[in-house]
Order: sequence, then structure tokens, then C-alpha cells
Amino acid sequence: MQTNALLLILAAIAVGAVVPFQAGANAALGRALGHPLWGTLVSLCVSFACILPIMALAKVGAPTLSNLAQAPRWIWIGGIVGVAYITGALMLAPKLGAAGFIMAVIAGQMLASIIIDQWGLVGLPRKPVSLFRLAGVGLIFLGLIVMQFQALGAKPTIGS
Repeated sequence: MQTNALLLILAAIAVGAVVPFQAGANAALGRALGHPLWGTLVSLCVSFACILPIMALAKVGAPTLSNLAQAPRWIWIGGIVGVAYITGALMLAPKLGAAGFIMAVIAGQMLASIIIDQWGLVGLPRKPVSLFRLAGVGLIFLGLIVMQFQALGAKPTIGS
């Protein structure tokens, strides 16, 4: 494995490591505000407030709005998905726990990702499904089942 690829993987792991904190914090925010949707709105406003100074420091120029007319309509789903994810995390993480929620999210992400890759959807390059990739997704779903074994109604047999 190349050093560059390893660094990218480690960076992605670090980014992923903060997600369970986001889910828990947003769930507490929603409870404190009295409704999960208020938690979603405030979380997105905090995100907006955080990105503005970063953009100013990076001297990011004004957007090229004229390009939007030619862009595919699906480019707007990112914001919609963000709302769905934050609201889902607010409501599901307290019930499933951090590990259960994130494992289920990862399983869903991997299932959707393999479909996106197979057909090159949302502007990403096509990367056909292989037996190894399917096995990897299968192992993730197996991991989800193992982690949620008791929650799914199974009785523990070790130490009971």
C-alpha cells in the first residue's frame, strides 16, 4: 500500500471517529431544545457559523453561481441528506447506543456505496462490484448483526 493511500485512509478514520460524538451531542442538543428538529436546525447553524471563518482564512472566492444552471439537479441532495442524517442520529443514537447506531449507519453507507460505485452514480467514477467488495460489505452486515445480537432478541449463552 502506498504511503499516500495509507495517509488518506488514516485521515478518513480520524474523520469517522468524530461522528459518534456528533450523534451523541446532537441528541443531547435536541433534548435540551425540546425537539429533534430544533437540534438539527441549531447543529446546521453551528456548522454554518464554523465554516464562514474557515472560508475567510482560506480566502475562498465567491461561488460561481452561473454554473448552477448547467449542473445536474441531484447536486442538492447533500443538504437534504445532511438533515436526514442529523435528525436520524438525534433520534436513533440514544436508542441504539453510539456503537449500534454507527455500525448500522456504516452498513447502510456501504450498501449504498457499492450501488453508487457499480453504476458511477452522483458523478463518481464507476467501480464494478467484485466478489471481494461484496464479501467486505457482507462482513460489515455480519458485524452489525453480531453487535446487535441481543437487541435483535437473541439470548446470550456465554456467562448466563
